[in-house]
Amino acid sequence: MKPRVLVITGPTAAGKSALALELAELLDGELVCADSLTVYRGLDIGSAKPSLAERQRVPHHLLDIREPTEPFSAADFRAAAMTAIAGIVARDRHPILVGGTGLYLRTLLRGLVETPGEDPALRERLRRQAEQEGGAALLEALRAVDPQTADQLHANNLPRIIRALEVFFHTGRPLSALHAEHGFGENPYRTLQFCLELSREALYERIDARVDAMLAAGLVTEVAGLLQRGVPPLSKPLQAIGYKEVVAYLQGCYGLDEMGEVIKRNTRRFAKRQLTWFKKEPELQWVAYPENSASILAAAEMFFA
Repeated sequence: MKPRVLVITGPTAAGKSALALELAELLDGELVCADSLTVYRGLDIGSAKPSLAERQRVPHHLLDIREPTEPFSAADFRAAAMTAIAGIVARDRHPILVGGTGLYLRTLLRGLVETPGEDPALRERLRRQAEQEGGAALLEALRAVDPQTADQLHANNLPRIIRALEVFFHTGRPLSALHAEHGFGENPYRTLQFCLELSREALYERIDARVDAMLAAGLVTEVAGLLQRGVPPLSKPLQAIGYKEVVAYLQGCYGLDEMGEVIKRNTRRFAKRQLTWFKKEPELQWVAYPENSASILAAAEMFFA
């Protein structure tokens, strides 16, 4: 039989990590983190990475496995996650996949689209173009050749804009067309998948509170330290929401209060894009959270029984 994997996902700040930690303790589980930022060492506060105390309560996998200057793709995630899940199953424990990076979840559970490898020279040229003309200009360049992909991206999401352009320049075909043709292979696991659903007002309150907490915990100091270590401001992790705004603040583009408000605004917009993505995932069961969290536990207990 296929290994059983419980999936807990949802928008940023929804409470995924706390719920998954509780479930892992109750169900003899281990957590596999599906997050594009927590894989990087040194990105702790802005990624809402689980604390050392939380990691001591339950084993967490795929945290701190790359330096911020090292590449990490969806394919890399798939390989690392499959290895982690195999190890958990071999220990007669239950794998719980938790995180909000929808591309990682889809890649693991539904397979990869065949695309060309990275072109460092092209990527550097596109990064310089974005630096000179702005992310919006690069997004419009993508829109001219792949409007469907462009409609799914924000101008600040430079890594994905650059990747989509890279695919087009090498294949002559839009990334969206390659995705549409992909048959998506059979799920290698038997899964029970939940997406946490909160009212928009509750979610935005949680986002605002999280940003305030991150700033109070020293997010600015964390980012300044990464820059001092030589992590480039336009590197993939420092272009993530929360990090790129602090970089801009340190460069004199924002005042402190304005920076905080911009992070909150951009995070809310990101959460909306996550929800749009998750609505396209056919196996996700949407559960009102936290009021119906008990139903998730009951279903998970039956699933692993």
